[in-house]
Amino acid sequence: MEYVGTSYNGESRDGRFEGKGTYNFSTGTKYIGELKDGMFHGKGTIFFENGGKYEATWEDGIATEGKYTFPDGLEFSEKKWQYCDGYDRRFYTEICSGLKPAGRSQLSNDIPPKSIPENCYDCGDGFYNPESRIVNDYSGKFLRNADDDEHEWITKTCRKGWDENVDYSDNYKVFSRCYDIQNMHIYDQ
Repeated sequence: MEYVGTSYNGESRDGRFEGKGTYNFSTGTKYIGELKDGMFHGKGTIFFENGGKYEATWEDGIATEGKYTFPDGLEFSEKKWQYCDGYDRRFYTEICSGLKPAGRSQLSNDIPPKSIPENCYDCGDGFYNPESRIVNDYSGKFLRNADDDEHEWITKTCRKGWDENVDYSDNYKVFSRCYDIQNMHIYDQ
């Protein structure tokens, strides 16, 4: 285990993880719960480095029933998921604490929002650099390479680290309404 950076502290039988224990992954993620024949088996929770957790009932290493809780306390539900759907785009902190007054829009679920490096995007679990196509976590550690679908989704929907004018073009024709009071005539220029 020392070769891959993992560790185990708990009960064992015949040289295999068996009973209650804690298994630490090299990524900082850890499992605390029951094991059988070296696999997750029974009740156990995976704690992720970002603060999220997955509580589940396991059978021979496979979760048969479980619940994911995000770092901010929001619980994921496959059925009747009402957070951030097409009808209600509020952040979870806005659902819990209410909306901000007019003029104080909330840009992310974090208060204050994370500062995004220039030419990068905040994709929810880290920053994405579209030139290298790499997602790093908020502390700068490598998370993954983005495939074409993720690249397209991030560049279309996620918050950018730069300002961009999107509603002005030299091609727009500017009209002004002029009034000729003497002749009572209105015309556009």
